[in-house]
Amino acid sequence: MNLVALIPVFNHGNNVGAVVDALRAQALPVILVDDGSDDATARVLAALAAERTDITLLRHPENRGKGAAVATGLDYAARQTEASHVMQIDADAQHDLAALPDFLKAAADRPEAVITAFPRYDESVPRGRRYGRYLTHVWVWINTLSFRIVDSMCGLRVYPLAAVMPLLPVLGHAKRMSFDAEILVRLDWARAPIVNLPVAVRYPAGGLSNFRPWHDNLSISLMHARLFFGMLRRMPRLLCRWRER
Repeated sequence: MNLVALIPVFNHGNNVGAVVDALRAQALPVILVDDGSDDATARVLAALAAERTDITLLRHPENRGKGAAVATGLDYAARQTEASHVMQIDADAQHDLAALPDFLKAAADRPEAVITAFPRYDESVPRGRRYGRYLTHVWVWINTLSFRIVDSMCGLRVYPLAAVMPLLPVLGHAKRMSFDAEILVRLDWARAPIVNLPVAVRYPAGGLSNFRPWHDNLSISLMHARLFFGMLRRMPRLLCRWRER
């Protein structure tokens, strides 16, 4: 297994350095994708890449969305590196970085699997954010006819590139927050094993969220509708997986 890390970044200049340091402490080369960040964040990212030879900086000239940034990084890893796996992690440092070795071990133990996090929140999480995401969880369970995916929105996971790359053309429309959920559902449809691991998540005071409630909730709702009709076409095969168990 040859693993690289991928961080999509949009205006998280104050936090991304800590995430990069934690990944480099695990001897992981890092791909940063600047998704049209402000000038201050762009300078931080340029400095990180200039100081370290194991960091690659890719840039979108304007903001295209998290999904587009992740797709850019995955495509680069597949085409320009010898990576077999990519660890995607958000730039906001909300995830407990001490958990990274657990994810690396799980990926080494199950190299054919997608290793995906589900959050363990502390009291800092906004109540609306904590409970609002359950609607997406329910739709994911409906669209996979299973509980194989515990949480489809947590921004820490390890992808096997062999399983992910064939799906990127299908996900060309998923340029923003719907990407994380849709790719997991489609990986499950493709019978990629899913390993769920807990990670502590905190929301620091004054933290920056790039989630746009109206626009992103609409996009996610449309994504679930598309997946629902896709599930209907696949229903016999998905139900067979229950019998296989």
